[in-house]
Amino acid sequence: MEIQLKEGERLDDLQNGYWMIQKPSLFCYGIDAVLLASYAKVRPGERALDLCTGSGIVPILLRAKTQGKHFSGLEIQTMSADMAKRSVLYNHLEDEITIVEGDVKCAAELFGKESFEVVTCNPPYMTGQHGLTNAVEEKTIARHEVLCTFEDVARAASDVLKTKGRFYLVHRPFRLAEIFCTLKKYRLEPKRMQLVYPFVDREPNLVLIEAMKGGNQRITVEKPLIVYDSPGVYTEEIRRLYGDGR
Repeated sequence: MEIQLKEGERLDDLQNGYWMIQKPSLFCYGIDAVLLASYAKVRPGERALDLCTGSGIVPILLRAKTQGKHFSGLEIQTMSADMAKRSVLYNHLEDEITIVEGDVKCAAELFGKESFEVVTCNPPYMTGQHGLTNAVEEKTIARHEVLCTFEDVARAASDVLKTKGRFYLVHRPFRLAEIFCTLKKYRLEPKRMQLVYPFVDREPNLVLIEAMKGGNQRITVEKPLIVYDSPGVYTEEIRRLYGDGR
């Protein structure tokens, strides 16, 4: 099937055999989505759902990296959901990836309760009052908790996860206390955590977390992940995650 690009869109080569339709004026995926897809573990035969999927980058990367049975993405913004659906079709992945347009708060109604072994999410990081909101509504929704809060995300993940299912997310360290409290409120026990630093001598600006529904209280804090050796130069570990490590 031939997929036509719409005005302002471009095709990005993911360097793994797949391509993504992106529209810079809306919201393009960043390193946080790549880190999340690398951090998440989807075992053979498992079903995974990506909440707030945006352009659908995480389901497509998970399809490339894992042996999961099926991957779904849920996105509330019509234009983003449309791009994600067309990226799936462009890569001939329609039998393996399903993109649904809908609200995170309705995830259990859309997919059914306890229907996934894995849930991932790269949620809006900023509360409605924190930081500068972008003039473009789509970018504001992607970055700020306009249409959903982290509690909405955690509740949805718990609803659709099977017992002992895993929830993977990437977020900002300054919200860690809130994140842990909210996860535990919905029986999502933090099991692994990794802080991501832009440079070795800077404060961390991202955190990767794995939580288990109904898991026991024990967390492993993994070694830090450093993104850059110097400005514009990725570390070897980051190059490996992007598929061109040497």
